[in-house]
Amino acid sequence: MRRLICLLAGSLLLAAATATFAQQSYPSRPVRAVVSWAPGGAADLVARVVGQKLGEQLGQQLVIDNRAGASGAIGTDLAAKSAPDGYTLLVGGVSELVLNPQIVKVPYDAVRDFAAVSPLAFGYYVLVVHPSLPAKSVKELIALAKARPGEINYASGGTGSNLSLVAELFKTTAEINMTHIPYKGGGPASMAVISGESQAMFSTIASSLPFVNSNRLVALALTGPKRSSLLPKVPTFAESGLSGMDAGLWFALLAPAGTPREIIARLNAEVIKLAATPDYRAQIEKLGFEPFTSSPEKFSAFMKAELGTWGKVIKAAGIKAN
Repeated sequence: MRRLICLLAGSLLLAAATATFAQQSYPSRPVRAVVSWAPGGAADLVARVVGQKLGEQLGQQLVIDNRAGASGAIGTDLAAKSAPDGYTLLVGGVSELVLNPQIVKVPYDAVRDFAAVSPLAFGYYVLVVHPSLPAKSVKELIALAKARPGEINYASGGTGSNLSLVAELFKTTAEINMTHIPYKGGGPASMAVISGESQAMFSTIASSLPFVNSNRLVALALTGPKRSSLLPKVPTFAESGLSGMDAGLWFALLAPAGTPREIIARLNAEVIKLAATPDYRAQIEKLGFEPFTSSPEKFSAFMKAELGTWGKVIKAAGIKAN
């Protein structure tokens, strides 16, 4: 019996030592961070800031791998089916993890197939239009859309994406009809509105700010509860006379389900450490977001709550895939 106890104790010590070594030695080579959207969109911009800074802390490069298509499903599924060894991660957002799975059939389960690491950033949307559109306020856009039902085109990062669903929420709330033109990500959608191919879209502050400042896009309103310091002259929807448009977006770091808990804990600790650094906070805030972190357990609970919240919005608005 004494010998058995010694063997069990030795096994436990060996397991603990192995876990500690795995946490301390990880990563020993570059880590891939999959982004399910094209370069230039909000997910890509946040991922590149996180990738650079987190890579410096980990002592290994975080390589951003853009895998756009199917409203984020292609890249998300690739990450879900990758080896759970900590060397493939996902920088995912509300669109591909919460919204899209409730509208179209996707080959992954955001809760079952991923291990939460931590949220990264939280922000709001801005409604922008092409300068040629004869509408310089939310009230004028609503009036124009009612006078010309279906004639105004709006771009998005794809059917089921957060950009498309916020636009659908706007259509339902304002009781107007506009035509949806989906693109492969927020970046291409922005270029379509800038070129005049489409006339309006909901975007992130980060993606639209340079074009608003150069008068290539006109910002009409923000979905947040207050104005942004980056766009201080742009009113909120509530200020513009349209309530019911409170909608935010977030991005998070996840790993394939089955990734060792020690690696998840290491990554979570590094993200929380990163969020406290002034330089990182300044870069995230320049993109129109706020650093947003939590424990893996709290983030899992948050994501489940988001599924319920947006599920009610989708059902109430009658939003379906085109």
